[in-house]
Amino acid sequence: MSSQKTPSTDLEFPSIIFGTSSLGNLYTELDDKIKLAIVKECINQTSGKVYFDSAGKYGAGLALESLGASLASLNTNHSKIVISNKLGWLRTKLTSAEPTFEPGIWKGLKHDAIQHLGYEQIMDCFRQGNTLLKGFVADLVSVHDPDEYLEIGRNNDEINGLYYEVLDSYKALSELKQRGKVKAVGVGAKNWRVIERIHKDVKLDWVMIANSMTIKSHPIDLLDFMRELESEGVKIVNSAVFHSGFLTGGDYYDYKFVSREDQQYSDLFEWRDLFFSCCLKYGVKPAHACVQFALKAPGVVSIALNTTNPERVKENVKMVHEPVPVKLWDELMEKGLISSYFFKNQILKKA
Repeated sequence: MSSQKTPSTDLEFPSIIFGTSSLGNLYTELDDKIKLAIVKECINQTSGKVYFDSAGKYGAGLALESLGASLASLNTNHSKIVISNKLGWLRTKLTSAEPTFEPGIWKGLKHDAIQHLGYEQIMDCFRQGNTLLKGFVADLVSVHDPDEYLEIGRNNDEINGLYYEVLDSYKALSELKQRGKVKAVGVGAKNWRVIERIHKDVKLDWVMIANSMTIKSHPIDLLDFMRELESEGVKIVNSAVFHSGFLTGGDYYDYKFVSREDQQYSDLFEWRDLFFSCCLKYGVKPAHACVQFALKAPGVVSIALNTTNPERVKENVKMVHEPVPVKLWDELMEKGLISSYFFKNQILKKA
């Protein structure tokens, strides 16, 4: 693989990218009319090109299918739409009561999905994804969840073997870009250390970091890596900044159900309670604070936000563009909820 570090893409990422996991029935099964309304509102709230982020994993391809059907139903101009498809999961036949991947997370699915990495496998995922999009195509592609793929390995030899399959996947993506089939190549993962490893071997145009750079979790090493990416012109999309909705009052943290009655999660709930009280003091919605903090990290050009409610799309766009009071950051630092290191060293800027 090429070790060249200068990305070559003329795509200008917007400040907000619309996530589509809800179109794949994440946590709740949505009616097709609601999905259509969500897509329509995303388009209505955007003046330029509308960016959607999807994946074959989302509802075993249901998110891609719903997005494509909605765009077609709305007679959307293809030139107005940019779609990111995170590749590496292939729709398969459902042979059990519920899907075998992430059981309990996806609702009302009629298909299953398997992780599918390697040169030919990624090509399969690319073709299937564009078929599900019903005439629309993915301009941005990436390998989805390579961190989960490497976790299958039981020892270093197995992990290294799996990593070679990840690199083979990037051979396919690079070829697609060279042939003009896609415009940019990236990676999407929850474990940023795996992104860091891939970055050393692959020329990436963009990365999507999930569950990692948030108001709740912002390790110094990650910030340093993001500054490195920024210096090389690699665009960063920050996603899953609510930790699966927990930071806004939900019952899931990083895709796992958590309960206040369970002692192992007591610290999480204590953090959230104090965070909520600080936000209330300054009249700031917790989601707004999460979004604004996530946008302050070095190199972040976009934030990916998802919703199950069409009426919330406008609010999501507003949260991206409106700052929160500087005093809130001071309060959160004083309470020990966020590190003062980043603001004091101007890695993150308050205003």
